[in-house]
Amino acid sequence: MMMASHPRSSSVDLDSPDRPFDNIINFRDVGRSINRLMGKKVLNEGVLFRSARLDDASERDKRRLADELHLATVIDLRSSTEHQMATAKLHAETGAAAASPNGTTDHLFQLPQVHRQLISLTGKAFERSLLWRLNWWNFFKVLALVASGYRNDAVTIVGEQVMSPRGLIGLGLDTLDSSTAEMKEIFELFASQNDGGDRTYPVLVHCTQGKDRTGLVVLMLLLLTGVVSDEAITADYVRSEPELVVEVEERMKEIRKLGLSEDYTKCPAGFTMEIKRHLERYGGVEGYLSFVGVGEKKLDAIRDALVA
Repeated sequence: MMMASHPRSSSVDLDSPDRPFDNIINFRDVGRSINRLMGKKVLNEGVLFRSARLDDASERDKRRLADELHLATVIDLRSSTEHQMATAKLHAETGAAAASPNGTTDHLFQLPQVHRQLISLTGKAFERSLLWRLNWWNFFKVLALVASGYRNDAVTIVGEQVMSPRGLIGLGLDTLDSSTAEMKEIFELFASQNDGGDRTYPVLVHCTQGKDRTGLVVLMLLLLTGVVSDEAITADYVRSEPELVVEVEERMKEIRKLGLSEDYTKCPAGFTMEIKRHLERYGGVEGYLSFVGVGEKKLDAIRDALVA
């Protein structure tokens, strides 16, 4: 579908100053980023990309994704609430009525030969884990709001009462513990081989800002390779904070609607190592992925795709 483009200064694809995207920020080739941080080639480049949401991509951006980067798969980690907000924003800007049955995916666009997979990393199990952290009054209030069709109001309460106090690191740990089915789906997708002419790689993974849920998945992939230093993993994660400054005011409006604080625009330096320490409870990233149901052969397939 055609979408309005509002060109602005944004992040630069592949760290090359003469090849920027118009409307896609926090974009980078993970392999190239890590290789530069490591000072040597340890990962394949042009295989795994990460970014913030793609919704505002210009026509030139779309051509670059499909024709220059040759994307095969886009993994969108956003929640249903975020998709609803994105569609509402589009309708407000264009004056269009909802076109899809539920009016929640109108903001998405199709790229030729590119498969888009919607996997809400903070899905039902994650939501339940947050609900159980509410006091009884807010627990029943949230249930009543959801039952009455006021889901956004319920989300705001959960954001204020649970998510903000937990912080980004706490929510990352909660995601690991609760979103096991989603993690299995994501990593089995990364492990899938070309089948019947369909390609899996190159893959672009993103959420809304492309730093926390995306950062968690990328962190686990980098740990799985076994060839990336802790310092390089942390440096790649914290790169997202300055990349997002260009949209910080717009993001803050959305973050406040979710009942969250300004901290959610940041990249806490301790995020990566706290996640790594938590994974050790499962026996490391391999033990965790085995726990959620991803077999060793599939882990080898991911390594084969990523490691140079």
